[in-house]
Amino acid sequence: MAIAFETLAIAGAALFAAWALYVSLVEQPARMETGPSAARIAFRSSYRRAAPWQASFAILTFVSGLGAALVTSAWAWALGGVVVGAAVPFTLLVVMPTTRRLLASAPLDDRDAGALLRRWGRLHWIRSGLGAGGLVVLLLAAHLR
Repeated sequence: MAIAFETLAIAGAALFAAWALYVSLVEQPARMETGPSAARIAFRSSYRRAAPWQASFAILTFVSGLGAALVTSAWAWALGGVVVGAAVPFTLLVVMPTTRRLLASAPLDDRDAGALLRRWGRLHWIRSGLGAGGLVVLLLAAHLR
């Protein structure tokens, strides 16, 4: 049972971290090169597709990290799961107000759209850091096993 929880925690964290880093390193910068109006259109399209997947990977990592900790009594698994899982409340509480404005059908001038997209990109780097940091903790937990 422990190996299943551990494997799921590492896989979920790796998928979350890779996806988040791809968005921060590749997708968001490419979007920003198109200009604010086009970037907002691209943001809407990609966000609606990516959000359910990223949330699922973060929740999977949180639950399986806690499961691994309970089964093994090695609390580094819980720490890694909590770090990755923290992306969900961070997104809902901190990132979502900006996201909602970008997704809304209300018109935005280019200056406002650009500012919101830049803010969203900076906030997304925090999500990327949570994913990568949590993955490192989980890999260390596996190494110390």
